[in-house]
Amino acid sequence: MQQRTLVTAQRLLNLYRQEHVIDGGWAAVNEVFLRESDDKNVMTALASLPTGSKLIKHITNLRNGKTPMDSIEADLLPYGGLMFGSGTGTVLTDDELEQLKAALDKFETTPEGLETIKQIPFIKRFGHNWIDNIKRVLANDNETLAKWDVVARTDKAYHAWDLAKRLVSEPLTERNRAQIQADMLEFETYLPMFGEPGKEILAKLRSFISSLQ
Repeated sequence: MQQRTLVTAQRLLNLYRQEHVIDGGWAAVNEVFLRESDDKNVMTALASLPTGSKLIKHITNLRNGKTPMDSIEADLLPYGGLMFGSGTGTVLTDDELEQLKAALDKFETTPEGLETIKQIPFIKRFGHNWIDNIKRVLANDNETLAKWDVVARTDKAYHAWDLAKRLVSEPLTERNRAQIQADMLEFETYLPMFGEPGKEILAKLRSFISSLQ
């Protein structure tokens, strides 16, 4: 299997799993799915990846018109639909909003700081999609939204850090190399935030994909 084909398949799978944090949602990523899966080899590569079969079914539904371009079948949602909030709606009371603002004023860009935010009761109410749901709540409050964006970037940074450490500690398989290539923009954005250790891991990741043809 050609390496670039696997990289494309991994990138599509990443978009499928992360739709909840992508501007435009399904309407945006569905266009990418159709455009980049034209090569039948990409579909074959998807079949070899975890949960790739769900994405194949979704792409097939888009192609035959069963699924509109701005949606997805409920049974094909990534993570069983758990990334889409808890059904309580994206609202905060005035007291909760004030509590959030106070917490953001004290926020520290550390794992402990993130955990403090995550443990706020009304944050937990928003489930796995807490970052995006709170962002929607704050859409008309630019000052607080800017502070929330720091939380979002911090969460992404530690996710990239944990993933990068895992990838450099595992054997360099074709699949891992494809994942590194697909996520390289995220790694290049966030790993330098961790100083020399982050730069060292980034250098290792780059060396892992240097043989990409």
